[in-house]
Amino acid sequence: MKTYDLIIIGTGAGGGTLVHKLKDTGKSILVLERGGYLPREKANWDSKAVFQDERYHTKEVWKTKNGEDLHPGTGYWVGGNTKVYGAALFRLRERDFKELQHEAGVSPAWPLTYADYEPYYTEAEKLYWVHGKMGMDPTEPFRTEEYAYPPVSHEPRIQELHDALVENGSQPFYMPMAIKLTETDMLNSPCIRCNTCDGYPCMIHAKSDADINCVRPALENDNITLMIDAKAERLVTTADGTSVDYIEVTINGELVRFKAPIVVVACGAINSAALLLKSANEQHLNGLANGSGQLGRNFMKHNSAAMLGISLKKNPTQFQKTLACNDYYFGDPDFPYPMGHVQLLGKSDKAQLKPNAPFFAPGIVLEEMAEHAIDWWFTGEDLPDTNNRVQVIDGQIHLDYTENNKKSFDRLVDTWKTVLANIDTGHSLIPQEVYLSQDIPLAGVGHQAGTARFGTDPKTSVLDTNCKAHEIDNLYVVDGSFFPSIGAVNPSLTIIANALRVGDHLIEKLHGK
Repeated sequence: MKTYDLIIIGTGAGGGTLVHKLKDTGKSILVLERGGYLPREKANWDSKAVFQDERYHTKEVWKTKNGEDLHPGTGYWVGGNTKVYGAALFRLRERDFKELQHEAGVSPAWPLTYADYEPYYTEAEKLYWVHGKMGMDPTEPFRTEEYAYPPVSHEPRIQELHDALVENGSQPFYMPMAIKLTETDMLNSPCIRCNTCDGYPCMIHAKSDADINCVRPALENDNITLMIDAKAERLVTTADGTSVDYIEVTINGELVRFKAPIVVVACGAINSAALLLKSANEQHLNGLANGSGQLGRNFMKHNSAAMLGISLKKNPTQFQKTLACNDYYFGDPDFPYPMGHVQLLGKSDKAQLKPNAPFFAPGIVLEEMAEHAIDWWFTGEDLPDTNNRVQVIDGQIHLDYTENNKKSFDRLVDTWKTVLANIDTGHSLIPQEVYLSQDIPLAGVGHQAGTARFGTDPKTSVLDTNCKAHEIDNLYVVDGSFFPSIGAVNPSLTIIANALRVGDHLIEKLHGK
């Protein structure tokens, strides 16, 4: 059994960032990843392979609360889901950290404030090359400094849309994008502003992900060891159950054990909960670190929907994901409850539209639709519910989830349709009724969070404010599991910022402070 100073399980936004943070400690760090490196291949930019064939998603099958098969939209790669994420990195709003009344219930306060995270948000944005501009979003929390990288400019059709929205009284802003783009020197820019970014792997490694920005640079240090295709099966505690003794890992079909005085689980909110549940023993009958009974519970994934706005005017935009709007994030004058967030999606094509076409449509029709479409994404907060949970039954993940807070979210989508219909007809999506929108199903777990919430009370939370398990002296969870609530923006930047924050704590611990 080989021993290290620290073991990290998972290389996504949480684990991959933490590896980067700890790489210069000089301590021996083992990083375990159940998948391998995502292949760099022509299919990276093939929309049929990516969206219809789901080439980069796992083939494993989970179960719903009704016992139906669930094919999750998640992948196991070095870099985790950041390999195919949309690269939009938002800060939670300052009010998201406080108790917030929604139409359907209360979003709980966090044990820490936005001010505790602000310096780590800044650090995270620099690490992931986030492009943006402060001062345009009316809900933007305070910032100690401007973005390190300038905003990604709008292409002409999107600039027209932006100007029409402003003229109509809306307050759109540049989307904070994590891409390696240098618009002032496109000949030498890693990013080429293509139409295969949102949801695709980046063939030229110009999207800032946990693999390219964090893991690979960390591997240049001799103290970092990465083992791929290494699936953690169980954490085994000492006899008294107070600390993790060793980890059982499957590598090439064989069970191997590794040991470290500090163990960090960062498998994603669903798989981290599953791993701890599978690690139940005589001292922890209901799962490791589950004295509160909250492990696996309070699963959140956002209320999400995609919408095509079909215009009479063609939309030749290539890199479309540059504009967002939070005008209705906390409601409107006629509805005093949070509604959510609006942003542009990457530009669609006929292969992306085909699986969800609401009627039989030949390819030429879908192509015409895509050429005239502006693509939108909506995110609304779903509230933590103890009945929304991850379970492991006979070794298989079961995901029990009932949507909530839908009235506010549906109002957001309807409100935005009205906004678009009312802007100047030279830019509007007309006629008004040509909107194709669809809620994202349970399989869309890219925004998973909340299954091991942190807090100050061991009776109601799984982790303390350093993301250490209340009941296990050397066990940390550093991914989206710790969220007490999820807000209404993409959670990736908060996961990254939290990994940097916990990393500072672990640096002190590794050096005996």
